[in-house]
Amino acid sequence: MHIVTAKEMYEIDRITMEEYGLDGRILMENAGRAIAKQLEGLLSLNQRITILVGSGNNGGDGFVIGRTMMNAGYSVRILQLVEDNRIRGDAQYHKQLFLSFGGTLLHWNESFDLKELEEETDVWVDAMLGIGAKGALRSPFSEVCTFVNRSERLTVSVDIPSGIPADEESGYTEEAIHADITYIIEAPKLSTFLERYASYYGRWEVVRIGIPNSAWSFIKRAIWSDQSVQQTLPTRSRFSHKGSHGRGFVIGGSQSMPGSVALTSSAALRAGAGLLTIGTVPEAIPSIAAQLTEATFHAMKGQNGWIQAQELDLSPYDSVVIGMGMGRAEETASITRQVVKSAHCPLLIDADGLYHIQHHKSSLRERSHPTVLTPHPGEMAMLSNQTISSVLDHPISISKTFAMEYGVYLVLKGPFTIITTPDGEQWVNLTGNAGLAKGGSGDALAGVLLTMMMQHETIQHALSNGCYLHGKSADYMVEHQHSDRDLLATDVIHGLIQIFRTLSS
Repeated sequence: MHIVTAKEMYEIDRITMEEYGLDGRILMENAGRAIAKQLEGLLSLNQRITILVGSGNNGGDGFVIGRTMMNAGYSVRILQLVEDNRIRGDAQYHKQLFLSFGGTLLHWNESFDLKELEEETDVWVDAMLGIGAKGALRSPFSEVCTFVNRSERLTVSVDIPSGIPADEESGYTEEAIHADITYIIEAPKLSTFLERYASYYGRWEVVRIGIPNSAWSFIKRAIWSDQSVQQTLPTRSRFSHKGSHGRGFVIGGSQSMPGSVALTSSAALRAGAGLLTIGTVPEAIPSIAAQLTEATFHAMKGQNGWIQAQELDLSPYDSVVIGMGMGRAEETASITRQVVKSAHCPLLIDADGLYHIQHHKSSLRERSHPTVLTPHPGEMAMLSNQTISSVLDHPISISKTFAMEYGVYLVLKGPFTIITTPDGEQWVNLTGNAGLAKGGSGDALAGVLLTMMMQHETIQHALSNGCYLHGKSADYMVEHQHSDRDLLATDVIHGLIQIFRTLSS
């Protein structure tokens, strides 16, 4: 499923109409009918529907929804919030059809009584403003949106909740529609996955309206779906051996922070690593070994419980992860920078390792093997010299710019984790829940990703599947055994058992 900007969606519509010859009135008919079908499955015949329409295609969709629902036996009224001369083109065509079918059309004026309308409404359908709307809401949309938000009626938005932008733009959102459900037409827009705007959509579903598959060819942004996982997750041969599934090296930990590297290593083993070696200070080994009898250890030179500079032979390993629980002292940081230069295999840098390279990012471009960075928004802000709020508001564009500039794979962690390749292709992961907002979750993810990197044909598939599995395990555990309050990283690691069983069944 693709993810688009407003500009990209307009171009896809143009391609569909001009190059494929599919009339805009048919696309509007398809959109309205598809949403009406969803509404029919949601509502009972005794629920009264009021559709709020503005100008443009969004309003036109509203007229089709009204006609279709009315024809199906529902009580429907449409409140038009703009002057008649602003309803033009395809929307005007469908407005006339609605009227020809005997539809009830109300017109907004300054004395219009929304309270009276509410008393005769069970469901609001928001078809006021589409993906082209920008900036603060103006009258009468501001008043209507505020009223609908205060209403206790079910609210359904068409394509996008009125008042929020489609893209990574700052917008005045206080009065924007807070939908219970949004039926998105063809492809989610960027704002669906932004922390600032995601809650406005409520529960959302995508409806198809007949856009040809080839029209999407220039879009390099998509959701990583269940189907994507099924198609790309490797299967195991009955004749495979431990070497077939990767030799991984985990570098990290300290005397005071052995838990992080233990979580990474446990997750890597549970995710299916064939062989795993943990490189950490001698003081941390006993506590980790007590938890992980399957791992081997490389005792690294340390001082006061922290890893110190030293030579490392990384040639035996298929993939390396570094950074968890290492601390940020300069001598420890030198190990990370050394590994960046000497690891002739895929390398994942996480946690403290990201701080170690923040002033040495140019060395990432010099690597001949894939490099993966896994920051959370705070770490991304540090790496990109941005504020955290800027990263939260522009995660997709900032990720793309950084990944392409430094030639890295970037996993920007969050409620919607974004995986970006060095050539700017992007995937959004939808699995996971608030239970992952806890120390140790990122360490566990790093271990899952390490294993996936050793077992997939492409790094992108590895990272996308690793994020999916990690989040899916959290979802399973919250649904069946835990809440999003008490979930621990160790629970997520254990939950991988059921996820792999489900995927292989």
